Amino acid sequence: MFMQVEHLATADGARLALRHEPARIPARGIVFILHGLAEHSARYDRFAQWLAHEGFHAVAHDHRGHGLTRVPGLAPRRFAHAGGDRLCASDARAVRLHMRERVERADGRRLPVIVFGHSMGGLIAADIAAQDGAELAGVALWNCDPAAGWKNRLARLILRAERGLKGSDVASLAFRRATFDLWRASVPGRQTDYDWLSHDAAQVAAYAGDPLCGWTPTNSMAMDIVALVERAGHGTALAAWPADLPVHLLGGGADPVTQGGRAIDVLGNRLRAAGLTRVDSLVIPTARHETLNEIPAIRDPALAALDAWLSRVAPPQRLAA
Repeated sequence: MFMQVEHLATADGARLALRHEPARIPARGIVFILHGLAEHSARYDRFAQWLAHEGFHAVAHDHRGHGLTRVPGLAPRRFAHAGGDRLCASDARAVRLHMRERVERADGRRLPVIVFGHSMGGLIAADIAAQDGAELAGVALWNCDPAAGWKNRLARLILRAERGLKGSDVASLAFRRATFDLWRASVPGRQTDYDWLSHDAAQVAAYAGDPLCGWTPTNSMAMDIVALVERAGHGTALAAWPADLPVHLLGGGADPVTQGGRAIDVLGNRLRAAGLTRVDSLVIPTARHETLNEIPAIRDPALAALDAWLSRVAPPQRLAA
């Protein structure tokens, strides 16, 4: 069922493509999956099936400018005409409230809600933790680097200049050079431009052959992504996370997006310094960027760590004798 798409309309007319995989055993919670940049939610089908077998309703949607989500009057690969970073967060909240009401109406009881964000999706998940953390049973950020600082301020200046010269709807050459080009070059002896994603050749080939993946964001979207990074990583935002919110951080030692996992350790330390008391973090030495799409020897320990964490924040349901 996860590959079956339905749509949710937003206040500004966007049609969010969303997917839902029901729990296969008595439900213990709802996991909202937020995908990364230049991909889409259908790529999380295997993860959704795993969650369903673990007793979770899995829900995901395509972000604005991604996958099958459409915004009337807007060029592809843009979030919005303005304020796209905030609209991404409000979209995620709309999906969460809509699907939670529907699932809990059918189930007849309240269920713990966990937000899982990969890469760019982790930035949105961090924003949700700061805004709505009290409503969550936990938040998991994988392969994500919400590092606000001088590099982001410099990036904003460069992107603003590029947008002024070329327009908002043009693919951002500056963004590509600072991200995808560097990430591609991080793998010596690479066979494809996407080997930085995973050691699994089949998963890399599937990504490379997917017309909805691997594109360069427009200048408009690139600027919104920088704003997302700044919002997610700002000290006041991290301090707004509830102190007792369970957090699961995971990265890869061979992931160029998180500086070989160092960004995960930095984020964990920053959250603890902000007063959070339930932060779990793990860096898997050989994992590349898409841990969920890695070879079993890498993916399985990651899922085992997530499973142990989920068992604490949303324990399995006890069946009546």
